[in-house]
Parts: sequence; C-alpha cells; structure tokens
Amino acid sequence: MNIFIKAGILLIGLSAFSQQGQPPSDVFCGIKNTAFKDGEVITMKVFYNSLGMYLGAGEATFTTSLERFNGKPVYHCVGEGKSFSFFDNFFKVRDRYETYIDTSTMQPIKFIRNVDEGGHKIYNNVTFNHSAGTAVSTHGVFKTPNCIQDVMSSIYYARNINFDKYKPGDKIPFDMFLDDEVYHLYIRYIGKENVKTRYGKFRAIKFKPLLIKGTMFEGGEKMTAWVSDDPNHVILRVESAIAVGSVKVDMYGYKNLRYPLTSLIGIR
Repeated sequence: MNIFIKAGILLIGLSAFSQQGQPPSDVFCGIKNTAFKDGEVITMKVFYNSLGMYLGAGEATFTTSLERFNGKPVYHCVGEGKSFSFFDNFFKVRDRYETYIDTSTMQPIKFIRNVDEGGHKIYNNVTFNHSAGTAVSTHGVFKTPNCIQDVMSSIYYARNINFDKYKPGDKIPFDMFLDDEVYHLYIRYIGKENVKTRYGKFRAIKFKPLLIKGTMFEGGEKMTAWVSDDPNHVILRVESAIAVGSVKVDMYGYKNLRYPLTSLIGIR
C-alpha cells in the first residue's frame, strides 16, 4: 500500500514542472509568485487500479502559509499523504513533505521528508545553499546545479510559469533533488484540452513527464498531468502506470485560491 500513496505524492511533484520551456539555468531563477497565496489548501485523492477498477487508496492535502525562517519571509508549503482507514488495516501510511521557499526567489531553503509507511520510518532534513551549490541533508553533503528545486517547492514554483509561451511537443528540462540525488528529467508539453475529473469538468493544460524506470514507475513518457487553464494553475489530475497496476490522483477540494477557478466548466 505504501507504494500507492508515495506514488501519488511524487506524481503531483513531478508533474508540476510541466510549464518550463528553457534549460533550468535560464528559467528557474528569479520568478515572482503570482499564482497562490497564504492560506491556500488543496486536497487530492489517490486511486489505485489493478483489476480494471479504480479504488480509493488515500488522500493528500497541500497547505501554504506565509512565515519567517532565519529572518527571511518564506512560503511554508506542506504536503501530507495518508492511507484510508480500510487500508490502514493492511499497511498504514502517514507521509509528510514540507518545504520553506524564499518569497523573493521562489527557491527552496529547507526540505523535510518525514514518512511512516507500514512502520518503516524515513526522515530526511535538507538545507539548500544555492550560492555554494550544495544540499546538506541528514545523510551528508551533495552537489546541486543552479536553481535546484525539491519535490514540494517544484509544485509551487512551476505554477507561476506562463503557459502560453510554449507549443505542443516542446521538451522542458528540469533538475530536482530528491532522496539525496539530483534527477535530470524533462516534461513534454502536449497542449490544451478539456478534462473530466471526479470533481468536475475543466479547461486544462496537458503534459507528459519523462520518468526514470525504478521501483514505482515504468520508464518513458507514461505519466500524464493536467493543470487548470487559469491563473491559479492548480493540478487537476495526474495518472501513471506503476510497477503493479496504475495510479490516478484527482483534485477533490480547495480553499483560499488566489483567483476564481475560472477553468471549471461544471461540477460533476
């Protein structure tokens, strides 16, 4: 069961970079936040499919607050994933990911992963030193490229990119630090379309990230993501094949968006 909740969190994070159109060194630094605000809450539900039917496996909630960290104003963004009570009997999951993002640069200052998956606990506390090009984690010091993002900060950073600058088929490279490794990936922009989710029907922007084959995901462009075609750029749906079956993540609720959700065509 842990694989499904973890996949849900990673699907959201990986899909968030679908808006870039230039190499990271040219695009990732210096952007200003115009997409979200203090107090935003977004709820996602994770569904697992192994026998032709999607079953509710868990949920993830993303919250944003404006705070101060080491004297700097930061966005404190938290993603929490948990299995539903029925699945707790088999494999209880309580995952928490959080990032502190410098409001002036939209770069992460600190990233914390604190998870409990079936009694197996993992904790990693990462401090980014962007001027030195390093990430100091619980396990050591690691070199990082310019303008590196973590899996949580990437969601909020990418929501501020102008989608209209890119054309279908564009490959969009990015670098992400996760589990003490730097991942060099890309996103392929597909275009705009309407998408029906379990919440409702939306005008959306569609992407396919390149994935590295591993314990959860198959390699290649087998993940698809849709984000709202409005100034909020909220993630609406992410789906992908995994090692056994497939996972789908849908937006189920929201509070305190910065703008009206004008991409919503109709409630289901």
